[in-house]
Amino acid sequence: MTNVVLLRPDESQDPALQTARLIRAFAERRRTQGDVFWLKENAELLGALASTGATLDTAALQPLAAFHRGCRNLLRDFPQYYRFILAICLDLEDLGLPKHHGAALCAKVARAGLEGAELSDLQRAEARRLLRRRRVGPRVEDGALGQRLRDFIARSATFAMPNRKAAYELTHIVFYLSDYGRRTPDLPKAALKSLHFTGLLAFLDQDMDLLAEVCAALRFAGQAPSPLWEDAIAASHRVMKVYADEGAPLQDEYHEWLVAGWAMQIAGCPIRSADIPKGALRFHKGRKGAGALRPLAACLNDMGANRRADWGQMRPHVLSYLCPESHATLLRAERAGPYFEEFFQGFARARG
Repeated sequence: MTNVVLLRPDESQDPALQTARLIRAFAERRRTQGDVFWLKENAELLGALASTGATLDTAALQPLAAFHRGCRNLLRDFPQYYRFILAICLDLEDLGLPKHHGAALCAKVARAGLEGAELSDLQRAEARRLLRRRRVGPRVEDGALGQRLRDFIARSATFAMPNRKAAYELTHIVFYLSDYGRRTPDLPKAALKSLHFTGLLAFLDQDMDLLAEVCAALRFAGQAPSPLWEDAIAASHRVMKVYADEGAPLQDEYHEWLVAGWAMQIAGCPIRSADIPKGALRFHKGRKGAGALRPLAACLNDMGANRRADWGQMRPHVLSYLCPESHATLLRAERAGPYFEEFFQGFARARG
């Protein structure tokens, strides 16, 4: 059995037991099984575990065994959720349940043409990626769809400006092209630059959820992210609290906790995390670190037509504008890699 993502290897408790508690909590103690938010959370948790190559015993997966047995009926009754249902089924089989349903489910989805019901290229790409796990249908990168995905991620100027929807579409396209690290996506330099620009925005905003996805995507593309970025993710994850409280709000930071630990597992340095308690888990981040993105944008806005795209010219004006914490964040962002000056040219939206 593999020690899997997010769990501390030197805990007094068996890491496999903690993983089992995590699966049970998501399957039974956070949301009502079968609703769309339950599907989303369980698909994300199992996807993180499966993408690291984990294998689990059937006892750990038992809370989801009934879902696995009934997945064909669920697909019949809720075809609008076919991507979640398919993802959970395939991951359960890759993690250790018998491979009794995944191939048939993929064939059924393909026969029904459910990908054709998607308006979004991103969702079509996800559907293709899932079906290809059982060798059904075209690859993600094939044909006109594949070309549109590559054109989108290669337009680096898009990612020099805050746009969370575009940013998460970028990271997920890389996830799908790489099959979550199972194959090399062979990204062009412009797409790698897009990831670096997005990472700079996330770091400036101290958005560790997005930054973790960027670092994972860079790793899947064969690139080493900035150590400053990965250190920030690790530090943020360490202070997050995992506790059991049935009455606490469900609008918590589970996703950031999950992807931060996942990104560090991919990097080969699993994070020390709190014990996973029994019960209805909740995830709390606490105070967000001081970002520099909004103050930087405010500085440029105040300068109006006097702003310039050249970072060397603008640097003293910007640094004198920021408070000490934002100042420190900006300096760390500047040191994080070779793209800051080029990123700033797009972010400033100014004359040369």
